[in-house]
Amino acid sequence: MTGEFAGKIVVVAGGSRGIGRAVAAGFAREGAQTVLAAMSEANLAGAAAAIAKAGVTTPQTIAADLRKPEGCEQVFAHMAERFGRCDILVYSAGATRAGAFLNLTEDVWQDGFALKFFGCVRLSRLLWPMLKQARGHVVNIIGGAARTPDPEFLIGGAVNAALANFTKGLSGIGKRDGVNVNAILPGITQTERVDQLLHQRAEASGRKPADIQADILAKDGIRRIGQPEDVAELALFLCSERARHIQGTSIAVDGGQTAGVY
Repeated sequence: MTGEFAGKIVVVAGGSRGIGRAVAAGFAREGAQTVLAAMSEANLAGAAAAIAKAGVTTPQTIAADLRKPEGCEQVFAHMAERFGRCDILVYSAGATRAGAFLNLTEDVWQDGFALKFFGCVRLSRLLWPMLKQARGHVVNIIGGAARTPDPEFLIGGAVNAALANFTKGLSGIGKRDGVNVNAILPGITQTERVDQLLHQRAEASGRKPADIQADILAKDGIRRIGQPEDVAELALFLCSERARHIQGTSIAVDGGQTAGVY
């Protein structure tokens, strides 16, 4: 299959499940060679097989712990050896815990920043020379908590805010080097990750996950829970030539869930 991204090499960190998997499937559908990086070999194999069923190029996979420097270096080494280039980096890895503040230990805080924030920083730095040469794109999948603090999601909010700030700062380098850098802030989206968060919130509050989900939808006036494909479609647009004048922007895909102006 050929399409808008035919011949492009796209790295999707966190591409084995949820939003990352949907993003990878979208790029593959449009002709890109995708490279999925995540920790679980089983999840990666499942994602690659499912994407290939659509009749597109089978994604390559890299089982690596992106929380650690050596995991990010493993991804870079694969790209350097197999392709010598990278046109697009989509960072969608990270699973910060929700819960009561006093129950969130030091280790849980450290782990939250390790994957979603420091993994993104390291992989961006390693792949930047290739992205610069390709005049490529970076899209970081962050989350609405970057703009909306929540007392039961303090780790996620702090990590997301830090990553949003990093993305904006990196876009300044991107203006100089010809790399477009933007972010997407999904709201509540139907993924295994959101199911996990709902259970964590339920545990912290003594309520049922279904009740918490219903309250979120009612409170924010959302018509439905978002789907991973909603985010994927925007990621593809931001990496297209039609979006070249969009730089350093964070766009919410949340059905109007974010109440603030910014």
